[in-house]
Amino acid sequence: MFESILILSLRPIKFRKKIFKMKKDIHPTNYRLVAFKDMSNEEVFITKSCADTKDNIEIDGVEYPLIKMEISSSSHPFYTGKQKLIDTAGRIDKFKSKYAKRAN
Repeated sequence: MFESILILSLRPIKFRKKIFKMKKDIHPTNYRLVAFKDMSNEEVFITKSCADTKDNIEIDGVEYPLIKMEISSSSHPFYTGKQKLIDTAGRIDKFKSKYAKRAN
């Protein structure tokens, strides 16, 4: 019984050949090097992007468009393995004051 199942599973599968053509005039024209800055730890990394920016930054004598981020892979606890508390809006204090009465 197992031999017949094994033989059936080893049969070649026929694939339909499909040709995909790229669409014209849908790709961005302003794809360039951009500097991304993590505002929580001031780390800057350069990669390609087509996002619009207003700020610029100079790195090693070259000026790049700048995109500022609150959190990135260099500061996120999932990637760093460190639990870091970033409370920019005071949400934790609001929570503690709201539920402090119930804890007592």
